[in-house]
Amino acid sequence: MKNSNAIAIVSSSLGHGGAERFASLLGTMLHQLGYDVHHIIIKDIVAYEYKGQLLNLGKLYSSSNGGLKPLQKGRYIARYLKQHNIDTIIDIRSRPMLLRELFTKIIYGKRRVFFMIHSSNLEMYLPKSVFWAKFLYQKAAKLVFVSREIEAKAKAQYGFTNTQTIYNPVVFPDKVYDKPTDAPAQYFIFFGRLEDAIKNISLLVEAFSLSEAKEKNYQLLLVGDGTDKERIAQKIREVKAETYIKILPFQNPIVPYIQHARATLLTSYFEGFPMSLVESLAAGTPVISVDCETGPREIVQHLRNGLLVPNHNVQAVTEAINQMITDDYLYQTCKNNAQKSVEHLSLDTITQHWQQLVKQA
Repeated sequence: MKNSNAIAIVSSSLGHGGAERFASLLGTMLHQLGYDVHHIIIKDIVAYEYKGQLLNLGKLYSSSNGGLKPLQKGRYIARYLKQHNIDTIIDIRSRPMLLRELFTKIIYGKRRVFFMIHSSNLEMYLPKSVFWAKFLYQKAAKLVFVSREIEAKAKAQYGFTNTQTIYNPVVFPDKVYDKPTDAPAQYFIFFGRLEDAIKNISLLVEAFSLSEAKEKNYQLLLVGDGTDKERIAQKIREVKAETYIKILPFQNPIVPYIQHARATLLTSYFEGFPMSLVESLAAGTPVISVDCETGPREIVQHLRNGLLVPNHNVQAVTEAINQMITDDYLYQTCKNNAQKSVEHLSLDTITQHWQQLVKQA
């Protein structure tokens, strides 16, 4: 007998990324609505708080043979879904491997599945082939996008009709925290994965080194972990900015670092709906972002809550940093408008959207 109240949220982990942060928030939202929430994670990373039950496959199969591990995890998921009578699944994972997703389709069977797409790089979530994309996802309960731009792009490319955009929610801090002891007197911040091929942190480092930041006693904190940490450190050494550009490990909570920053910076090649911008604004801190595909132009209100500048343009980012340092009127305007500019993304509002979707689909 199926349990209409049980929902499984499948994600790569519960830590160190925007999609993973969303998984924890979604679980909290659904739990508060009275659903029996089951988090199923592939990697043994749990940094965010969560509600409901947790199936940690990374921990469960930490000592298993590498070649057989995906098959073992898949079979365990199938048993778990059956054992707990789960009929609704929300799949948040990136899905770049066709063979693995054909296997996943067998595992999920005829259950209601909502597949999320978090990035404008559609091939991380959908096969390049229109045939295989439709084979896998045309009969899904819904394809849920975090940006209207991404939804429009997918509909144009694949012809899907079972689509909907629901923005990621944000939690507004309930107080202003003390400045962290390892934070400098004045600083800008980037927080997220240290993956240069996506986040283009090298451009950010170069732009900041060319700005007036050093002369005005501002530093840049790069907060996070990732595969390109050493590469970015090398870039910092190349531009001789070791004294004022610092790398800090992932911080939880990150809010105290955001609240005391002059602005949050983003220079990605592409995004989905960048939560670092939303979380910064919710914390009352202005943002500077490149106008990459996709998300920032749906968040940043130029000269009102931050600055939106052309992508791949070191000089434009440098000038925006200088402007945020020297123009106190601009800074205060953006700071005053920050929180109210993302009120439509509150947890209560986005919870209502998910409640309607799960009930209707």
